[in-house]
Amino acid sequence: MTMEIKDFFITPIVLSIIYALAYFIRPLVTTESTKRYYIPGLTIKIIGAIAVGLIYQFYYGGGDTFTYFTYGSKYIWEAFQDRPALAFKLIFAGADYAPDTFQYASKIYTYGDLSSYYVVRVAGLLDILTFHTYSATACLFAAISFSGLWALFHTFCKMHPRQHFGIAVAVLFIPSVFFWGSGILKDTITLGALGWATFCIYYLLIAKKHIILVSLILTLSLYTIYVVKIYILLCFLPAAILWLFSTRISKLKNVVLKLMVAPLLLIISGFIGYYTILKVGEDNSRYDINKLGNTAKITAEWIHYVSEREGGSAYMLGDFDYSPMGMIRKFPQAVWVSLYRPHLWEVNNIVMLLSALESLALLIFTIYVFYKVGVGKAFSLITTKPVLLFCFAFSIVFAFAVGISTYNFGSLARYKIPLFPYFVSGLFILLYYSKSDKKRVSLADTE
Repeated sequence: MTMEIKDFFITPIVLSIIYALAYFIRPLVTTESTKRYYIPGLTIKIIGAIAVGLIYQFYYGGGDTFTYFTYGSKYIWEAFQDRPALAFKLIFAGADYAPDTFQYASKIYTYGDLSSYYVVRVAGLLDILTFHTYSATACLFAAISFSGLWALFHTFCKMHPRQHFGIAVAVLFIPSVFFWGSGILKDTITLGALGWATFCIYYLLIAKKHIILVSLILTLSLYTIYVVKIYILLCFLPAAILWLFSTRISKLKNVVLKLMVAPLLLIISGFIGYYTILKVGEDNSRYDINKLGNTAKITAEWIHYVSEREGGSAYMLGDFDYSPMGMIRKFPQAVWVSLYRPHLWEVNNIVMLLSALESLALLIFTIYVFYKVGVGKAFSLITTKPVLLFCFAFSIVFAFAVGISTYNFGSLARYKIPLFPYFVSGLFILLYYSKSDKKRVSLADTE
C-alpha cells in the first residue's frame, strides 16, 4: 500500500512549503505574460502526482511506483531511523552490497539496477524530508519535474514570446504529460531533466549567459537522463546538435555563403551526432549503436509477450526484421503509433480511452496546422527555422524509437510523453511563423 493516514497530515504541510516557495520564486522566473501559467502549471502537476498514486493503488493494484517507494525508498527511511549515515550511504551506493547496509539493500527490489535505483535514491532523499509519506514525496517529485518543464516553457517563450499560450498548453497542460510525468516514476525525473537540458543548451551555447551555473545544471540533467533512460539521450543529443549548427547557419546574412556553408555544417553536425551516439552507448552494451536493433527487438517482444499474457493492450507493426533497413521501412508506422494511436476502435479500458482521445485531438490539431500553413510551406519553415528543426527532429525520432520497441499501448502512453512538449510546441510555433510571414506579405502589398 502506498498511501496511509499520515499522508493526510504530512502532505498539507509539504504542499504549504511548496506553494510558499513557488509564490516567492514566481516573480524571478516569469514575465507579465507568463506568470499566469506558473501556479496552475504547478498545481496540475501535483494533481497528476497524487492521481498516479491513486491509479496504481486502486486500479492497477501495484506497479512501478510501488516498486520505487514501498519496496525501495522505504528501506532507506528505515536505515535513516536507525542511523542517518547508513541512509546516505544507501542513497549514494553503487551496485555492490556493503556489510553495514546489506540488511536494507537486500530488501530493495531495484538495488543493483542503476537505472531504476536512481529513482529510489531520489525518493529516499525526499523521504527524509517527508517522513516517508507517499503523497508528500510524490508532490516533491512533481515540483522537481515542474521546474524542468517551466525551464523548457521559459526557453521557448524567450524565443517566441507571443506564442506563450500555445507553448503553455504544449509543455504544461497536456493530460498524459502532467499525469504520467508527475508521480514517483522514471518518467517524472527524465521529463524534468530534459526540460532543464534544453534550457541549458539554449543559454550556454545560443544566448551565452550564466555559463558556470548553466554548465553545472546541464551536466546533472544529462547525467540523469543517461542513467535513467539513456535512449532519450540518444534521440535528444543529435537533435540538439542540429539545433546549434542550424542556428549558426541562420545567422549568416550572405545568401550565397549560407548556401555554401549549410551543407558542410549539416554534414559536420551529422558526424558529431553519430559520434555522440557512439560515445553515449559505449558503456552500455544494450545501446551500442550496432546493437540498437536487437535491443529494440528484445524490448518489443518482451513487452508484447507480457501484454498478451496479462490481457493488456498490445499492438503490432507487422512482420519485419530489426536490421537498419527493416526498421526504416517501419518508420512511418512506428511514428504514427506513437503520435496518433491508440485509435478509438482499439480501446479496451478507461485509461486507454483517455489516451485515444488525446491521440485523436493531436491528429486533428496536426491536420489543422498543416492545412492552415500548407504542407510545402510547413516543410520549408521546418528546414529553415532552427527551433522547429530541433523540435520536430527530436520528437519524430523519439516517436520512432518508442513506437518500434514498445508494442503495448499502456506502456507507450508513459514512454512517449517526452515528445509531446516538443512536437506540440513545434506545431504552435509553426503556426506563428506562418502568420508572421503572411503579415509581412500583406504589409509589402500595401506599400
